[in-house]
Amino acid sequence: MSSLLQNNLFQRVAVAIVGIPLLLWINMTGGVPFLFLVLVLSLMGTFEFRRLAAHRAHPPALPLLLALTAFIQTNFYFRFIDYWEALLVMVMILYVIELWRQQGSQFLNIGSTLVGLVYVNLSFGALLRLRMSGSAPGAPGTEAGAALVLLMFVCVWAADIFAYFGGSRLGGKFITRKLFPRLSPKKTWEGYFAGIIGSVALSWVCSLYVPGFPDGNAPLIGLMIGVVSPAGDLMESMFKRDAGVKDSSGVIPGHGGVLDRFDTVMFIAPLLYFLTAWVK
Repeated sequence: MSSLLQNNLFQRVAVAIVGIPLLLWINMTGGVPFLFLVLVLSLMGTFEFRRLAAHRAHPPALPLLLALTAFIQTNFYFRFIDYWEALLVMVMILYVIELWRQQGSQFLNIGSTLVGLVYVNLSFGALLRLRMSGSAPGAPGTEAGAALVLLMFVCVWAADIFAYFGGSRLGGKFITRKLFPRLSPKKTWEGYFAGIIGSVALSWVCSLYVPGFPDGNAPLIGLMIGVVSPAGDLMESMFKRDAGVKDSSGVIPGHGGVLDRFDTVMFIAPLLYFLTAWVK
């Protein structure tokens, strides 16, 4: 193993040793600490998406986008105004700002900026609302919300790990065609199915030993997460490939940026939020 790979692996392990317990503690605590976590991730995600968009367009100044992100996320928690009104404020501000700007194409500027703000804020906003399931705006959240977020993270991690090792050991031995060669040439069908198995298995194990998990529904949620989890990574790969970059940033050692590390969570959180809303 090369020194570069060894260093990358060491960074990944070090981040996991520190980051995972911290993430689990914040989820268990809920309330303002969880809002702060989501706010930090959203601000970094907005910064990174603007960095990607700048390869194709001329997005507005970063301080404006960060201010809009902070407003959207705090409104998800405290609900100063209705959610759609908050998004309307964001859209109208961007429209008016673009009237006074002279750089690039207005279509590309507004389009890329809106895509980034909506993608980042609605994804992490769904994560925040998922943790607050069953509680009023500004409340710490419920045990059920904490269990759902924990279930999501466990299944996403399991799917990622099982897919990696399943693809490394079995990739191409049974199905020669790649899973999605246009955006991610290394993903294999064997790795995909291994990820589904890992997600279902870990969701079932957690449902047996972790209190508060959805009774009888955890394996079904694990199956859903395992089936759709590659879509989040593929979506992020689509944006990075169009921008011509490898990582969204280098803020997380060994993992790249927030968009690189949380791409699957950003895709799964809205789906799980909708699923739990429909079940109610």
